[in-house]
Amino acid sequence: MDERELQQFLLYLGSALTAAGEAVNQIEEHLLRVAAAYGAPEARVSVLPTYLVVSLEPGRPVTLEPTRQLRGGLRLDQTALVYDVLRAAERAEVSPAVGIKQVLAAVDMPPRFSAVTRTLGHAVLIGGICLILAPTWADILLAVLFGVVVGVMRLAGGRWSSAQMIMPVIAAFTVSAVTFVLAGSGWADADLRAMVAPLVTFLPGAMLTMGVVELSAYEMITGSSRLVAGALQLLLLAFGIIGAAHAVGVPTPAADDVVPNTIGWWAPWLGPLIVAVGNYLLHAGPRRSFGWLLLVLYAGWIGQYLGNLVLGGYLSGFIGALVLTIVAYTVERLPTGPPALVSFLPGFWLLVPGALTLIGMTEYLGQDTVRGAEDLIGATASMVSIALGVLCGHPLSRAVTR
Repeated sequence: MDERELQQFLLYLGSALTAAGEAVNQIEEHLLRVAAAYGAPEARVSVLPTYLVVSLEPGRPVTLEPTRQLRGGLRLDQTALVYDVLRAAERAEVSPAVGIKQVLAAVDMPPRFSAVTRTLGHAVLIGGICLILAPTWADILLAVLFGVVVGVMRLAGGRWSSAQMIMPVIAAFTVSAVTFVLAGSGWADADLRAMVAPLVTFLPGAMLTMGVVELSAYEMITGSSRLVAGALQLLLLAFGIIGAAHAVGVPTPAADDVVPNTIGWWAPWLGPLIVAVGNYLLHAGPRRSFGWLLLVLYAGWIGQYLGNLVLGGYLSGFIGALVLTIVAYTVERLPTGPPALVSFLPGFWLLVPGALTLIGMTEYLGQDTVRGAEDLIGATASMVSIALGVLCGHPLSRAVTR
């Protein structure tokens, strides 16, 4: 076997897993198993946020691969194909040369759905998140309309890497300014929680949680980098909201201004179904994966709901993440089940306190610093509990499978 091809295969496979959003400690375990399957049990692998380093034996020359070469951020169908290659490689069922071609084909694969369908999926996803926040009918209508606008903006901005950094500010400013203008005219209430729903796809909930997971696994560089990147994303979103509030002359609303749920008790329970549909369309879910995605989302949602009733708010995130992870990894081991990363990454938008963190950041940068600090502390505690749930869920899922 050509050792250079094997080394390059490990580098490309690791880069693709990094782009999919997998934790670096899990990527290193996967790559070491692949290397052992191809006759390199002494391989050394180091995964960092922007590059990988691989050596097939101690003391041998290493090869470095920038992860930016694969352009980061994979859809759900791309992630599923990469994991198909990974499963075959862990059993040495594919040659490294063929594996490289398969990884690159998965990364370059065009979206299954058209731009119109993906924009519609974004609007549906936003509507589901808004249902979970239990707003009014006016909030639902505004959120869906904003979902279409932000979906178009994301598609347009995705063509230029320079625009992706400022897209959170532009989207937050646009959505917030229109909401505040409508609130000032008396047409709709300036409900901050419902206003956050159209910006949910910018919230770095999974990034923040995976950062805590990696820090717990002593991956200091990657974990810290994820937390800093996630905090910057939240700052950009909060800056857009604050800027819109000052531009249109409307004070920044506080969390207590939220109008009670006027739709019905069933709205938050319908939310996960709508979120699953939106995720499937927006991120091009693999074929025959919708039912599994729905199962995992509702498992996490029900776990969090029951955990809140029994143990309270902070521990509810732990229970929800624990159940979500166990079900996702159990589904992965079934013959028709998608990879766990495909099914439980969308679940973070139901569990992580991204919206609460954004509200806290907005209040802290605005006028109510005390309430903002309290919200940030609460969101941090919830994020840690969710990360601990993921950490505990992975070994428990293995035990359940055995």
